[in-house]
Amino acid sequence: MSDLRSFNGQRLKTARTVRGMSIADLAEKLEVQRQTISMYENGKISEPEYLKIYKMSEILNFPIEFFLDNNLSHVESYPSTYFRSLLTTCKKYRYEQEVKIEFISAIYAYISEYITFPETYLPNIPDNYDIEEVALTLREHWKLGRGPIDRLIFHAEENGIIITSFSTDTNDIDAFSKKIVVNDENRYIIAFSRNKNTAARIHFDVSHELGHILLHDWDDDITNLSTQEFREREQEANDFASAFLLPKETFIKDVGSYADKLSHYIELKKKWKVSIAAMIRRSKNLGLISYDKYQSLMRKMQKLGIRKQEPLDDTLMTSQPSLLETAVNMLLNDNIVTPREFLQELSMDYNLTLYPEQVEELLNLKKDTLKQGHIKQIINLQYKKD
Repeated sequence: MSDLRSFNGQRLKTARTVRGMSIADLAEKLEVQRQTISMYENGKISEPEYLKIYKMSEILNFPIEFFLDNNLSHVESYPSTYFRSLLTTCKKYRYEQEVKIEFISAIYAYISEYITFPETYLPNIPDNYDIEEVALTLREHWKLGRGPIDRLIFHAEENGIIITSFSTDTNDIDAFSKKIVVNDENRYIIAFSRNKNTAARIHFDVSHELGHILLHDWDDDITNLSTQEFREREQEANDFASAFLLPKETFIKDVGSYADKLSHYIELKKKWKVSIAAMIRRSKNLGLISYDKYQSLMRKMQKLGIRKQEPLDDTLMTSQPSLLETAVNMLLNDNIVTPREFLQELSMDYNLTLYPEQVEELLNLKKDTLKQGHIKQIINLQYKKD
């Protein structure tokens, strides 16, 4: 990989942005002019000195080969990426997560050469949909009944949704979703933030993204939507999440005559694994309490100091993503590939050269998995037949 003519300026921009570094920052560390960095990235300097590529690798913590790879292959993406908090999120944070999803998509495409993943199993939704009906339809489709959903991530993965979590330097991104095409097959990826890693938050964020998947057009570039149009889609996704997690008839029976009692919602949270604030909002939307009472309960939560950090947030547990982890576990533990072969094939066949720890971070693998290959198997998967 010493052929400098294969230097990929787009890869430099990708690595720089993922590391949250400005052109000026990188120029200072690389000891070149800012204009030089721009020329590297725009392809106007196509043959940087090898020593400069070596320093890029050190500074940005990406393998040298990463900067010499061609662009990713085998994966197509739809134009939209639905971010919660899009209107307030800095563009660089969105770009950082979009790049990570591109990496995960390429890794998924590689793994799917060996592994048969669950098919994407989602209901068809009519154009004139009613959100309450759509929520019940998905429950029926996935055989979830009308009660609490204890292992939402497990059920989503079991029905072909690829889920991962991510860390970021901002709390402005709760979750996002992306539609990709791998080998002519549509797949949806949902990622949620580890920064707010509570069961209630995870359940709502994942359900919100499921709302986008079922209700909204993925051919649109949502950055072209008006602020009002975007807010309407976000509200629909929120309404879907509430209806999906708290089915109308069952939830009304559970709330009973205590819809105006904050202490009752704390008890209900143990059962439903949905935030107290979301349940109070659901009660208001279902007409169980007035808007004034809703505001009163919100103020009471604020006064008690439980608006941001609710009771039970540190004790309620939920399932974590395991589909990709299990697939890697199978390949390594069954000696289909070694960790070294895994990384080499990903590099050579999919133009994605990463350090082992970077792949482990992207797929939520245990530390040193790609050195040792030992992780717990959770989802039952099968190898593809010849």
